[in-house]
Amino acid sequence: MVESKIGIAIVGTGFGQKVHIPGFQAHHRTEIVTVYNPDLEKAQAIASEHNIPHASNNLDAIVQMPEVHGVSISTPPFLHYDMAKTVLNARKHLLLEKPMTLNARETQELYDLALQNNAIAIPDFEFRFVPPWQRFAEYLQQGFVGQKRLIKIDWLVVSRANPDRPWNWYAQKDKGGGALGAVASHAFDYINWLFGDVKRLCGSLSCAIPERPDPSEGGKLKPVDADDTCNIMLELADGTPCQICISSVTYQGRGHWVEVYGDQGTLVLGSDNLKDYVHGFRLWAASAGEDLQEVEIPQRLAFPKVYSDGRIAPFIRVVDTWVNAIDAGQQPIPSLKEGVYSQLLMDLTHQSHESGAWVNVNG
Repeated sequence: MVESKIGIAIVGTGFGQKVHIPGFQAHHRTEIVTVYNPDLEKAQAIASEHNIPHASNNLDAIVQMPEVHGVSISTPPFLHYDMAKTVLNARKHLLLEKPMTLNARETQELYDLALQNNAIAIPDFEFRFVPPWQRFAEYLQQGFVGQKRLIKIDWLVVSRANPDRPWNWYAQKDKGGGALGAVASHAFDYINWLFGDVKRLCGSLSCAIPERPDPSEGGKLKPVDADDTCNIMLELADGTPCQICISSVTYQGRGHWVEVYGDQGTLVLGSDNLKDYVHGFRLWAASAGEDLQEVEIPQRLAFPKVYSDGRIAPFIRVVDTWVNAIDAGQQPIPSLKEGVYSQLLMDLTHQSHESGAWVNVNG
């Protein structure tokens, strides 16, 4: 039996062009039908470059196309809510980049709408699909560390360390910019996946580079009010303390590391690759009192194909999970339900920062 192709519309052509287009073109069940950009000429140029049959600057028209079954959205976050509503109201399936929306209420509404309209919606939480992370999850599930004593997360990168990097939506808090949305959205999801619910949190957000040049105004310096560094303390539902330090302005930052210390052992997962946030992860383990030893990642977890851009291979696994969920007619894991939880923790971090106090998580 020949499995039918799922027609995809690509909405968002930055990350969409780097990761979504190659990912969907590599998957055997998906076929890109059209690409959206508000500039029609740009949409047509991208469609021509990637051999995509249609191009459009009208999302309402795209979701009415019978050959479009699913829409992937990777536009800036302040556009997600309205665009995703348009997709779900048309009863089309949805793949949504993080951060989901500007607040948990909007994300919850999208999740409810997906359920109501029998549309399958998935967030792009890639770390769940990266082989060393999957092996890390197995060690945790097997109780390797015993009773957890401390979880420490450092995610220190250089992506916005140069003050000459241009001012755009990412510099604006009300547009969904900042390291909390771009980076902590992933961290909050994998904390929930690996360690369970959060009981309460305390967050402090800061901005080290308060102005950036706007190329559209001849390099005029514009104010930045979005965070570039986040320090967050969590208390998990089981009482475990968790420390998170995230920064996008750290020259020679140590990369992305997750350390778990327990009464029976220690696990360390990390990568010092500052150029690619997926490539380079390794896992170390040690029983109590012993030296850390690197863990071999079994072939059964390996990507069938590795790409020069590390984000593509796990994205293809996200697509695969989405396709299987569409075939089954059931919401996947992760779904927008997990997206709501990640967004809730971001909302509460802002609330904690503004109040200077711990806040309880009732999600």
